[in-house]
Amino acid sequence: MIDRRVEPRLLCADIVGLSWKDKGGRARKTHVNLEDISLSGACVQIDSPIPLGTAVRIAYEKGELSGFVKYCVFREIGYFLGIEFDAGSRWSQKHFKPQHLLDPRRLVLRSINRVVRSAATTPSNHIN
Repeated sequence: MIDRRVEPRLLCADIVGLSWKDKGGRARKTHVNLEDISLSGACVQIDSPIPLGTAVRIAYEKGELSGFVKYCVFREIGYFLGIEFDAGSRWSQKHFKPQHLLDPRRLVLRSINRVVRSAATTPSNHIN
């Protein structure tokens, strides 16, 4: 599968509300685990599948983000929904900062810096 994301996803773990209408038009609401988030989308873990294209709302303490289900896959512990936010609904850390927010790019940079520092302080073994 090709990753077509324009902006980076930040890993997170937080409980948020998710609401949508089922096939019968009934309003549904549950709590889900927010797995990752970016400016234009998110991934949540849920107990039951939701059809592709379904309009959803992610509710957090001070607001909400609206979008639609882009993918729904089952993985060992539940269903994972990829949600693409609507054009007028963009995530910002100013408005909502999930718990345990982690930028994986920072981990990579830390690892690279650690290797570079280690290489700079380790004497090289040259044979003369």
